[in-house]
Amino acid sequence: YDIHLKLGSIEKLLYYVSAWIHGDPRKVVYPTDSHGQFCGHQNTPNAHKAILFYFNMLKCANPAVLINLQCPTTQLCVSKCPDRFSTLLDAWNTKNWDYYRQFCKPGFEIGSKVRASEVIRDEDCPSMIVPSRPFLQRCFPDFITRNGILTVANQTLFKDGNNNERSVIDLKEAAKGLASLLNAKEIGMKIFEDYANSWDWILIGLVITMVVSLLFILLLRYTASVLLWLTVFGVFGALNYGIWHCYWEYDTLTGKPGADVAISDIGLHTDFSIYLQLSQTWLIFMISLSVIEVILFIMVIFLRMRLRIAIALLEEGSKAISHIMTTLFYPIITFFLLAICIAYWAVTAVFLASSGNAVYKVTPTDDACMYANLTCRPKTFSQTNITKVCPGAQCLFAFYGGESVYHRYILVLHLCNLFAFLWLVNFTIALGQCTLAGAFASYYWALKKPDDIPACPLYSSFSRAIRYHTGSLAFGSLILAVVQLARIVLEYLDHKLRGSQNACARFLFCCLRCCFYCLERFIKFINRNAYIMIAIYGKSFCTSSRDSFCLLMRNIIRVAVLDKVTDFLLFLGKLLISGSVGVLAFFFFTRKIPVIQEEVPSLNYFWVPLLTVIFGSYMIAHGFFNVYAMCVDTLFLCFCEDLERNDGSSSRPYYMSPGLHKILRRGEEGATLGTAS
Repeated sequence: YDIHLKLGSIEKLLYYVSAWIHGDPRKVVYPTDSHGQFCGHQNTPNAHKAILFYFNMLKCANPAVLINLQCPTTQLCVSKCPDRFSTLLDAWNTKNWDYYRQFCKPGFEIGSKVRASEVIRDEDCPSMIVPSRPFLQRCFPDFITRNGILTVANQTLFKDGNNNERSVIDLKEAAKGLASLLNAKEIGMKIFEDYANSWDWILIGLVITMVVSLLFILLLRYTASVLLWLTVFGVFGALNYGIWHCYWEYDTLTGKPGADVAISDIGLHTDFSIYLQLSQTWLIFMISLSVIEVILFIMVIFLRMRLRIAIALLEEGSKAISHIMTTLFYPIITFFLLAICIAYWAVTAVFLASSGNAVYKVTPTDDACMYANLTCRPKTFSQTNITKVCPGAQCLFAFYGGESVYHRYILVLHLCNLFAFLWLVNFTIALGQCTLAGAFASYYWALKKPDDIPACPLYSSFSRAIRYHTGSLAFGSLILAVVQLARIVLEYLDHKLRGSQNACARFLFCCLRCCFYCLERFIKFINRNAYIMIAIYGKSFCTSSRDSFCLLMRNIIRVAVLDKVTDFLLFLGKLLISGSVGVLAFFFFTRKIPVIQEEVPSLNYFWVPLLTVIFGSYMIAHGFFNVYAMCVDTLFLCFCEDLERNDGSSSRPYYMSPGLHKILRRGEEGATLGTAS
């Protein structure tokens, strides 16, 4: 197995070496003209010409064609976009020629050809220019909507290359969807400005979340029962306040002019404050919060007895964490390793996408040309028969690629890169789980706590995982990566077949997606417990998977009692922390805290930093509580193993605390009686 792993790794390494040799990220960063030269790249003739200009915008079918550099017209690197309407026929031999000539091919002189029609045919110069502005380092028409009328430089009509009058709508159709792209750019700039103005306050909010999460876990050490019940009631209190606030807003807006308009009638707007002025918005919020509260209330009612058992295990987990505080900061290491994996995958993907040579294709002026879209060579193109059969045809740059075996299998290489990424990510997570499990297991199996706990348990566990268990972790991660890749492929195929009328195929893909989702969840559950057994006994992955699964099946009642209940409590903790920080951020960014109103930065959209703080707070709380969840799972497996190996006598004493043993025994008896009844 190790030999196969090494051979597979060598084969993938050769693929990646090929990508890094043939790849060129400049193809992604810089636009390319019709001769395959980069615009704006240093130490080239186009160093000061960073913008790509299209000779005839009307030939471009849609924005996707423009962005993919496949518009069938000459493309030239320029230093700035044109700022006026003009045609070659109007500028020919006039005072405007000095301005117009800068958009012609380098070296073109007006005396080289007698008639302007020949210049237009050979595309030595653009047949027309329109006022444009740079977007994605390319010149696009400067569309402006005034009073509901689309204009370019305050004009709705212009002349094309043949001096025929055309409407600006023709430009819009040629660059279909461009207005939405420009609008997206404007929104992106505003969001960027909001981040630039509020990044320090966002950072303060995330630091507050980190401190609150740390204090929450430390308080669990002494007041786990009180704190967790306060968490439950705190979540209900927050939901009740949200419902009351939504009802108050709804009642206030009811009857106001313009507030009774339906959201569907408003449509999509970038200014989300418009929706907050509608009564229907607050009604939807109120109903959603009410449904969530009812669901949580029913869950608490049914789990009220099991919550006490879970709280006892959480108290024991808080004791373990208090003796091994370094475990709380291990998520920083995991985050750093994941960042390396993501960066490696992204860079390799860019090199793969940019690998290949420049491919040129015949671009005729007449679509009926028999040589259209055939590959060609610019250096020998003028010597071929194509220019005679198809007058005005040119050999223009189309894309980067090739006809070699390497280029034909570029999609396969992308899949290999994605598979390697999934494997590395799962291995990083597995390493963290095994490391934490080893540290917490050393706490549990210390007979006299904390005196018998070894020095630096986290470092020792990390060293053992790296030195002895790398193969087991890699194998478990490999199985999970294969299933995840299969799920991604199925999602891709389902997306492609979404418009299909074949109901049988859609049903089959739906079933496969559901099965692979369940399989992935099951493998994650098996792997997590297998890594715990690996950390405790140091056995292989398969043996540890079998032992952990059999151990859990022999204690299925305890698993049913504790597994989801502890997850539910920890989820409420994450919800309370992120929600509390989110409410504080909401009052701050909406200037509802009088003391610090003057400190609030000026924002275009207050929801940008607000959502960032809420999402970041949840992720930080998730990182801290994941350590806690791993601690509870490790202690639970150790507890089950302890019950089977020991009987509480002086020769075989229990390693668990007496209080934990008592309440877990009571919980098992209660669960058994409940099942029997």
